[in-house]
This record gives sequence, C-alpha cells and structure tokens, in this order.
Amino acid sequence: MATTFQRAIAHVLHARLQENRKFIQVVAGPRQVGKTTLVLQVMQTLDCPTHYVTADEPQLRSVAWIQQQWDIARLKSREIVSNPGAVLVLDEIQKIPQWSETVKRLWDEDTRLATPVKVVVLGSAPLLVQQGLTESLAGRFEIIPLTHWSYLEMQAAFGWTLPQFIYFGGYPGSAALMADETRWTHYVLDALVETTLAKDILLLNRVDKPALLRQLFGLGCQYSSQILSYQKMLGQLHDAGNTTTLAHYLKLLSGAGMLTGLPKFTGNIVRQKASSPKLQVQNTALMSTSLSLSFQEMCNTPDKWGRLVESAVGAHLLNGLVGTRHITLSYWREGHQEVDFVLHKPDYVTAIEVKSGQRKEALSGMETFATLYKPQRLLEVGGQGLPLETFFTMPVTEWVQ
Repeated sequence: MATTFQRAIAHVLHARLQENRKFIQVVAGPRQVGKTTLVLQVMQTLDCPTHYVTADEPQLRSVAWIQQQWDIARLKSREIVSNPGAVLVLDEIQKIPQWSETVKRLWDEDTRLATPVKVVVLGSAPLLVQQGLTESLAGRFEIIPLTHWSYLEMQAAFGWTLPQFIYFGGYPGSAALMADETRWTHYVLDALVETTLAKDILLLNRVDKPALLRQLFGLGCQYSSQILSYQKMLGQLHDAGNTTTLAHYLKLLSGAGMLTGLPKFTGNIVRQKASSPKLQVQNTALMSTSLSLSFQEMCNTPDKWGRLVESAVGAHLLNGLVGTRHITLSYWREGHQEVDFVLHKPDYVTAIEVKSGQRKEALSGMETFATLYKPQRLLEVGGQGLPLETFFTMPVTEWVQ
C-alpha cells in the first residue's frame, strides 16, 4: 500500500522521466523501504518502453552486463519512429565493481548521439557515493532519497498506534509479522540486519575487522540514545581496535541507514569532530530486537521504554532531515547538564528535550543552553510539553522556521 509520501516521491520520479533526457535518476535509501516497489509502480504508468534489471545475482556482476542491458534499452528506444525513448532501471548496481565509469561512458555516448535512453539507478546513497557517484558522474545525476517509514506512513498503511511504531519501527515489510514477535525478530535480524551488514557494508567496503564492526553495531543498538566515548566503546568491545577505526565503522553503519553517532553541539563545527558521539539507531526496530524484550514487556519497563521513546524521537529527526540542506542534528552536554537534541541551521537553533518518563543521569540543560547559545526555539516533547503523537505527525523542518 502506497502512502502519501510514497505517492509524492513516485510523482516526482514520474515527472522527471517524462521530461526530455537530462539526468540519471538515483533512487537511494536503506534496505526494505520500498525503492524497487516504487520504481516498478512508476514504470507501469509510463507510456514508453521500459527495461528493469537487477545486479543482485553474483554471477551478473560485471561491467559487460551493464553494457548488455544498456544495449537492450537502446534497441527499445528505436522500436517505433514516434518513440519518446526508453527507460532503463538498474537495481543494486553498486554491487558491480567500477560500475560508475561504465555508466558515465554509456551515458556520454547517448548524449553525443542523442539516443533517448533515460536511466534510473537504485541503491544505498552513501555506498553509491563511495563507488564513484559524485566523482565519475558529477553533474549527470539527481538523487531522490527514500528513508525509513515514518509514523504517519505506518499508521496510514497498517493502522499502527504510536506505541507500536516506537517499538516495531518503520520497516513496512515487517508489518505482517507483528502479531508473531518471534518471526518479526528473525525477519529484522536475518533479512535486514545481516543482509545489510554482509552485502552492503562488508562486501562493498574494506573492513579489516568485520567482527569489530558487528560488535560496534550491537553495542550501538543497546546504547542508542546514550552518549558514549570511543574509549568507553573500546572498553566494552572484545576485538582490538582504535578510535579512528570505530569512527570509520560508525560512518559505514550510518551510510547504510542503521546506526549513527550524533556529534556534540558546540557552536563550532570544527570541534564537533572531536566529541564523544551520541549513539542513535535510524530505525527503532534495530534497538527493540537487541534488547530482547517483547512489546508488552518493553511497555512495562519504564527505563527501557523511555530510552526507546528518545531513540524514536532521534530516528524521526534523522529521517526527517534526509534530503534537506544546511540543517544538522546534534546533542549538547556539559558536566551533568544535557539537551537531548539540537537542530541547527544558519541563524536558527532549536533545542529539544524529550520527556519520556525515564530516569536520566544528566539533568535538563535547557536553561543553561539557552543562556549560552540563545536558541530561537526551546521544544519539550512529551510530558507537559508537545504531545508525542503531535510531534511524530509534524515535519522536522517545522522546528527550524
């Protein structure tokens, strides 16, 4: 079932493919958020020949395969005189080494010869960038980002309540398994976590210590919404490593849409890089499966439920910023005072405090933060502040304008 957001994205893609051939369209986002489904639905609405292929099969991973599929699209574009062109969709193309150089060569050939082949590429945005998207294809592509599904999307598609969304997260493919939590857990761990780690990170990037990366992911899920220095992380991980390695692995996990480390807000971007990160899952399903408590047990454990609520707020903020420009998400802490999240764009700062019912080691630092940085907005979410239900139905950009 397509949500309003999904239909809006489909409309954008359809409109771009109806234009004269201009850019390669890159539909990018984490696994299992509906990229392939959306593109296939758009293909059915086009009044021109289309050709969809995927590089998901290991035996297909060669640049010659790209050339073969491109030639098929070229033939389809010439089938009739009045043909407006053909659309070629290359799914999972980042799995082919040196794919971007081949796509650049073929795209430039078609540009010189005025061959009306339009191209859509599907994959995970940061991984595609690492494989040469911005280098080889600079000036030739547009990105259409997809994110983990929001509360409004899961509510519209599956009728979920807010507590269900906070626990089960925003993976639409898992919705049918919610009634059987054992199956749901296996789906998340096997079809999402393991597939992303094995196929999207370890297979496509140089990772000298794969066991350390997996341990870091597990630690990050358990400690989501908490600030943890790299030195403390090393103290809890079994595999030897250093802070530089951990920071790199955290960047890979973030690029795959799984786990990120929010920097400390200091009003000085340079100093952010040296701060201890606040670990943040990008989908709360990853945290729920790591804590090994059922939905009902989690709801009845105030401290853990409070951490899950704060993580859900952080994930909502992260996903809501995808595709925006000049807006950053961070946290602030000095001594025993803390502000859970800070939204910042030039000339506008919003401090966000989450009231989830959990006991926090740090005290609210809103008053001190307001004195130091003069934010334009102080936002309390939950408790006697803005209701959680309202917060999760509002666009993130609303809080920085």
